[in-house]
Amino acid sequence: MSSKALTDSTVQRLLHTAIEVFAERGFRATTVREICARANVNVASVNYYFRSKEALYSQALGLAIREANERYPIAQAQDKALPSEQRLVLFIDNFLHKLLDDSHLGYHSKLITREIAEPTNAFDEIIASAIIPQFALLEDIVRQLLGPDAGHNTVKRCLLSILGQCLVFKHSRSVVARLHPELIADESAIKQTAEHIAKFSLSALSQLSEIRRD
Repeated sequence: MSSKALTDSTVQRLLHTAIEVFAERGFRATTVREICARANVNVASVNYYFRSKEALYSQALGLAIREANERYPIAQAQDKALPSEQRLVLFIDNFLHKLLDDSHLGYHSKLITREIAEPTNAFDEIIASAIIPQFALLEDIVRQLLGPDAGHNTVKRCLLSILGQCLVFKHSRSVVARLHPELIADESAIKQTAEHIAKFSLSALSQLSEIRRD
């Protein structure tokens, strides 16, 4: 194996292990030694390849965001040729599936969620690369559904209301799993829950739009 292949392999192993450990323990409680032990590499590797724990964390976050976006591309919801109602359905379905992924990508969502709850110096990076694009897309869809006269704050509140319906299944997953496990039991259940959130939101947006016309 070439030195370049070895380097690439080591870096990728460190990054993916770091995603898991940081997601489980958080940035502050995680040690470089623990990451290296789980990745089965020399403890000096982090300093050699990344220079610091902070830099490793930042790159791990970036990789988590990229891989989640690759697994759940949002291109369909971005298609302005589609009806706004359909774009909202696609957005919610994509977002909820990304939040509830139980594969190895579940660590990605958990890491980003932990960063939001316990911000580090990398928080601005998360805002710029992961949150602002999602907000901008959903805001565009909501504005189309509410009409051009919708006020700025109304749009923002609707946007957050829609996201909140999805996020409760992530942040209160243990409660949902105890009380109503059938709502997120499998792929079909998650899809039906996403469809319900979309219908509920579309009904509310339609009512708000009609109120504005009265």
